[in-house]
Amino acid sequence: MARGTQVWFNGKVLPVEEAKISLFTHALHYGTGAFEGIRAYKQTAGGGAVFRLEEHLKRLYESCKILDVKIPFTMDELIKGTLDVCKANGFEECYIRPIAFIADGPLGVFPGEEPPIDIAILNWEWGSYLGERGIKEGAKMKISSFIRPHVNSVMTKGKITGQYNTGVLAKREAKAAGCDEALMLDPDGFLSEGTGENLFMIKDGVIKTTSLTSILNGVTRQTVIRHLRSQGLEVVETRFSRDELWCADEVFMSGTAAEITPVREIDGRAIGPGKPGPITQKLQKDYQAMVRGELIPEYGKKWLTPIR
Repeated sequence: MARGTQVWFNGKVLPVEEAKISLFTHALHYGTGAFEGIRAYKQTAGGGAVFRLEEHLKRLYESCKILDVKIPFTMDELIKGTLDVCKANGFEECYIRPIAFIADGPLGVFPGEEPPIDIAILNWEWGSYLGERGIKEGAKMKISSFIRPHVNSVMTKGKITGQYNTGVLAKREAKAAGCDEALMLDPDGFLSEGTGENLFMIKDGVIKTTSLTSILNGVTRQTVIRHLRSQGLEVVETRFSRDELWCADEVFMSGTAAEITPVREIDGRAIGPGKPGPITQKLQKDYQAMVRGELIPEYGKKWLTPIR
């Protein structure tokens, strides 16, 4: 995993070692920050491009609004900063992490009326979140003992740093059990999502994905739903239970980091024949064609931002 040696920090591209924060940073103590996960891809026609950059940055602004953190830069400045850091590190294909957080100020839970805000954009070369074997053969999953918090316990529509502690615990539990990833239930006992991905299941040709009551509305999730519906497939946003999931014909996860990852096993039960199914495999192929500029649907003509 090659990390970029340059980062964009508060409006300037700097060497990593010069982008320093204080130990008195509020977000370090209380998790008061928001972030995004974005990917750039090498294009079949040459060069690199960032996939759905504006949609990701819009969600960053919304996450910060939920947190009551005011980003001191415009959307255009963040778009330019993203492209600048890709060029500075020579990356045509990479994972990109913008992060905004409450900086050095009062160290009580209350950060003050107008706390200082730091924002950085960094990037690195990163393969699929659930590994190459997961992409090719399907991931092994476990229903976690940790649940997705109630919507009034954490703000589920924000990609907020401190809220990922539950996911960290769930992921460590799953890895200790020999699995690739955890699936979390919502407070009512229905499926919600993974630690960093949205969940889809397929049964008798009908595709179901978790409703937005307890999950982050993933940009990749939105891409998948729109593409599948454009292919004439039925996609239903609804709740479903673990026993329904165990009996699915196909299951897959979606996310910027995970891309489209099939699931071969959940809680020791094979999903379908225990290998990626036909709908998932076609979606994987189509998704890779979209992000590399080979397949540009009418509704997705502005989804690729060239790095130049």
